[in-house]
Order: sequence, then C-alpha cells, then structure tokens
Amino acid sequence: MIDILKRTSKKERGIAAISVVFIIVQVWLELKIPDYMSEITTLLQTEGTTTQEIIHPGIWMIGLSLLSFLASIVVGFFAAKIAASLSTRLRDQIYSKIMHFSQSEIQQFSIPSLITRTTNDLTQIQLVVAMGLQVVIKGPITAVWAITKIANKNWQWTLTTAIAVLFLLIMLSTLLLLVQPKFTKVQNLTDKLNSITRENLSGIRVIRAYNAENIQSQKFEQANEILTTVNLFTNRMLAIMNPGMTIISSGLTLAVYWIGAYLIDAAQLDAKLVLFSDMVVFTSYAMQVVLGFMLMTIIFLILPRALVSAKRITEVLETNLSLVWPEQSVLTEKRGEIEFDHVSFGYDKSAVPVIQDISFKAKQGQTIAFIGSTGSGKSTLINLIPRFYDATSGGVKVDGQNVQAYAQDELNNRIGFIPQKPVLFSGTIRSNLDFGTSVGSPLSDNDLKQALTIAQAWDFVEAKSQKLDDPVAQGGSNFSGGQKQRLAIARVIARKPEILIFDDSFSALDYRTDKMLRDALDTHLRQTTKLIVAQRISTIMHADQIIVLDEGRMVGIGTHETLLATNDIYQEIAHSQLSKEELAHGK
Repeated sequence: MIDILKRTSKKERGIAAISVVFIIVQVWLELKIPDYMSEITTLLQTEGTTTQEIIHPGIWMIGLSLLSFLASIVVGFFAAKIAASLSTRLRDQIYSKIMHFSQSEIQQFSIPSLITRTTNDLTQIQLVVAMGLQVVIKGPITAVWAITKIANKNWQWTLTTAIAVLFLLIMLSTLLLLVQPKFTKVQNLTDKLNSITRENLSGIRVIRAYNAENIQSQKFEQANEILTTVNLFTNRMLAIMNPGMTIISSGLTLAVYWIGAYLIDAAQLDAKLVLFSDMVVFTSYAMQVVLGFMLMTIIFLILPRALVSAKRITEVLETNLSLVWPEQSVLTEKRGEIEFDHVSFGYDKSAVPVIQDISFKAKQGQTIAFIGSTGSGKSTLINLIPRFYDATSGGVKVDGQNVQAYAQDELNNRIGFIPQKPVLFSGTIRSNLDFGTSVGSPLSDNDLKQALTIAQAWDFVEAKSQKLDDPVAQGGSNFSGGQKQRLAIARVIARKPEILIFDDSFSALDYRTDKMLRDALDTHLRQTTKLIVAQRISTIMHADQIIVLDEGRMVGIGTHETLLATNDIYQEIAHSQLSKEELAHGK
C-alpha cells in the first residue's frame, strides 16, 4: 500500500495536508462540545438558574456541531478528489504498462487477472483512499485527544476506558489475522471465475454444439461456490465487529456510570455535584475514545482487501519488461531484408529450445515460405521478427540491423504482421483499415479500395449498404472467417510496410481466392518482402525459397522443385495434399 501512496502527486499530497488541518479542526470542535455539556449540567444543578443561562451554552453546542459538520463535508470532498485523481492515474499507468508487455508477461499474469487488477483491484484502492483519509486520520486523533481530556479526571474511569480499548484492540487484531489471508484467496478466485466466464462466453458456440452446457456450468458453479464460501467466511468474521463494538461501548458506559454511582454515593455533599458533572463529561469523552476506534474499524473492513489489491497492482507496475526497446533506431538504407543467423529460442531458458540453429536470408521482394508439421516452430520463428519474443541465441536482423537495435515504432512501421487468428475491432470497415495510422491523416478512399482489391475483399465490401462505413461488430463477428482474414490482410497492405508476414493467414480462404490473392501480391507488391507460414502446399509452392521445419530444426531449404526431389518431409506433406499431376504442373 505504501508503494501505491508513493505514486500520489504533489498536488494530492497538498490537498491531503489541508484535509488533515480540517480534520484536526473538526476533532477540536467535537471535543469542545462536552465542555458546554458540563456547563449545562452544572447550571441544571444550581438553584436559581434561568433558561437564558442554559440557552447560551446550548447555542454554542449547536454552532460547534454545525461547524464540525461543514468541516467533515470539506474533508469528504477533498478525499473523493484525491481518490478519483489517484485511481485515474493508476489506471493509466497500469494500462500503459500492460500495453508494453510482451507475450511472456501477459502469459505470466493471464488476461483475466490483468482485467481484474485494472478494475476490481483499483476500485478497492479508490475506496480505501476515499474513506481512509476521513477515518484513519480522524480516528487516532480523536482517540488520543479524548484520552488527554479524561486522563486527569479519575483513575478508576481512566482504567476502565483503558481496559475497554485493550479488548477492542484484541478483537480487531484477531479478526484481521483471520481475514487477511482470505482476501488474497478471494482475489485469486475472482481471477479464476473471470477466466472461466471469459472462456465460456468466447467458446459459447462450441459448448452448445457439443451439448456441454452442463459440464461448463458445473465448472462455473464449482468456482463460484468456492469463492462464495471464502467470501462468507470473511464477511461473517467482519460482521462480528459491529456487535463487538456495541458491546464494548455499552459496557464502558455502564462501567463508568456504575463506578460514578459508587463514587457519588461515597462522596461528601459538596463533592457529589462535581462528581456528577465530571461523570457526564467523562462519559462523553470516553465515547469519543471508543468512537475514534470505531472509525478505525471502518478501515479494517476494507483495508485487508485493499492491501491485497495494492500488492497485485504493484506487481503489474513493477514488472520488469523482458523486451527493452531503444528510444532511437540506427539508420539503415537497406529495405526489405531479413536474416536469421544461427537463431535458437525457448520459452523457458532451462527447457529444450522450441527452434534451434535457424539460418537463412531473404532479400527485398522475395517470397519466403515456411512449412512443417503442427508444433514444428513455424509461428514461433516468425514471431521473433517483430520482437514478440527475443531470440535465446543468435541474431535476427531486419535491413542489416538486429531487431533489438530498432525503436518499437520504427520496427513496426517496417513490418506488417497478420496473425493466424484475424483480429477486427468494433467500429467500421474504414476504422479497421485506418487502424494504426496517425491521427488527422487518414487513408484516402482510393488507398483503402486498392488495399481491399489486392486482398480480394473489395467485392463483398462494395456489396455492403454503407461500403467502407459499414459497421464491424466486436471481434468482427458479423463477418465470415474468410472475410475477416481478407480484411486483416487489407489492413496491413494499406500501411505499405516493406515486409509482410503471413502467419497461416490464408487458411480460411478457398483455393481460388488464395491463388488470386497471391497473384495480386506478386503483381502489386513486387518490392515487398513476403514471409508466409502455411499448411497448404498450393499456397507456398511458387515461393522463391521454402524452408521446411521439423521439431524446431530447419531440415530443408530451396524451391518447390528442389525440395520435391530431395526432401523426404516435404515430399510426404506434398503428396498428402496434391496429386503427382498437380505437383508436376504447379497448380
């Protein structure tokens, strides 16, 4: 929590300091009221007291109460302002940090956990800051100040108050020790519940197709029941606080009056009036002591979960990024060249590398294809070029420079990447194609139409009622798989990068569209280097070089004709998909 509070700005700290002043004034006003109560009590026991004499201190009591109320409003306003400002900045910092995460950090936390930390955990921090400034500061000040007021009144009453405070502290400490570990478990269980919910919603069609609603419902109910059980335990423990506080405060009042009755009964006549007045005032101050601790109990209701949330947020903010990008790139005149120099990579440095000792070079305008069985490392290999991961050993170069020497924006501008699963964002076709362009400099309709034409997507876009301005649902759910792939391809072509990377991006296209798209790429993007990962021989057989991968190793490189004549693995893949006549004629 201290790490979170360190992130407050100077302005917020200044507002907090002003709030403390108002809190001190508020406490002073509240503790001044019993003095006038004592005066009224004395007047009531004095013969000949007039109504006007009693009204005067009564008016002071009302005035002090109103001033205390106004002070509390000011403190509440400042507390809300600080909490909202801090949570806004933290939300921006968390989002910015996550946006710089590599795939490694995202997998470390998981997407549902990152969402929970950005929403639920941040809400807990906002709540504890808003309430904490009002009660954590006011509680101790009220308790200590009230104790100084009653310390010299009567040792029996003071001892009674001390015993009540001791019982109060024991109760709070015990509950906190029992509840604190459970809140950590609650947040982790919330992550799990969010993960199951997200999985079920994203896979709803598969669940229904396999009649697996009951199975998935059982998984959700099991996670929900565990979370509910832990929440019930923590809430039941915390529910003990209110009745416990009531018992202690009522017991203290009873003890003060019982001791007071004994002392008054044993005192001389002149001392009886003084003792009675002191007992009334002492009771008021003793209740202020208990009130101070009661205010602190409010924070105990939310502090345990807030501490866990603060730790989880700090974990995200202080995560060391596995990929560090330089601020400026080394200038290079080369364009569209890629080189792998004895590259190996493993997701875990202690595990067996996923790809081992890969070396090849692609020149500007060439088409390099990758093929191999599932799990051979094709996607992992090309993920090293845009630096989704860094090679464990060896070097990956773009235009003669190691990818680690490029600023992130510069490398991304040189490379166009189309993932296996096309990603479309809610908006319009135009906004998706303009995605990533500078604000204020959108692409022209002609540029967008040209990109769509090359990607074989203009035909169905033109058929839409609003054409480029036709809406796109979240995730592109209102388009077919093939349409989404072609829109994703058009989006990257519109950026005009010097290198295009297709990660099995033609898998949802029929053979005719596949061929037309590849022909259009060859015709219109002759100077663009193209790297293609594919499962279909027909997609890559006309590539300048085909790299065959097997269990992370490069077991062949060459043209379709060369590999078909010399490489057993390529032959096996080719003959499983096409006939000898089709292979011979290159269809």
